[in-house]
Amino acid sequence: MRFLGIQPYELIWQQMLEFTLNRTDSTQDELWVLEHEPVFTLGQAGKQEHILNAHDIPVVKSDRGGQVTYHGPGQLIVYLLIDVRRNKLGIRQLVDLIENSIISVLAEYGIVGLTRPRAPGVYVNEEKIAALGLRIKQGCSYHGLSFNIDMDLTPFTYINPCGYAGMKTTQLIDHVENPNTNLFKHAQDKLLHVLQASLI
Repeated sequence: MRFLGIQPYELIWQQMLEFTLNRTDSTQDELWVLEHEPVFTLGQAGKQEHILNAHDIPVVKSDRGGQVTYHGPGQLIVYLLIDVRRNKLGIRQLVDLIENSIISVLAEYGIVGLTRPRAPGVYVNEEKIAALGLRIKQGCSYHGLSFNIDMDLTPFTYINPCGYAGMKTTQLIDHVENPNTNLFKHAQDKLLHVLQASLI
């Protein structure tokens, strides 16, 4: 587990790629836990037209799966550097595992999280609270999940999130009565506990 603080997207992406390409059969799996400086990322299938107006926020074309999303402070990022072959995990199983982990954390706050067919991620009242984007190379995963906890959601209105026009986004703090001042760390710890129990 690596706790990396707030980091630029491209730097961490390159470090993930290097870690993955240099893995051996004995390399331990890792979770990288961080927040990103404000950035829009376009996945491999990402279409430029889904960025309606980037304003002054950088746009990065990434090699992860999925369409366009936004990352910024107050959003928890967990990158999953997992040898899926060694763990006998299919990509669908890994996606399900991540989604179910987020749903279980939401349930601990009394929030019902749901998935959607053909639209990976987790939703609360039809609004997206968590997004997924993965890449498998040499039997190992990198990239991972973003979980909106306590952030400025405005930049999501500058795009069609995940390629869906009009899709609304939400965040944990808006669904928790009397949120703890350490809500971000509280939710982070809960999610990491569930992911570690499932993966590592």
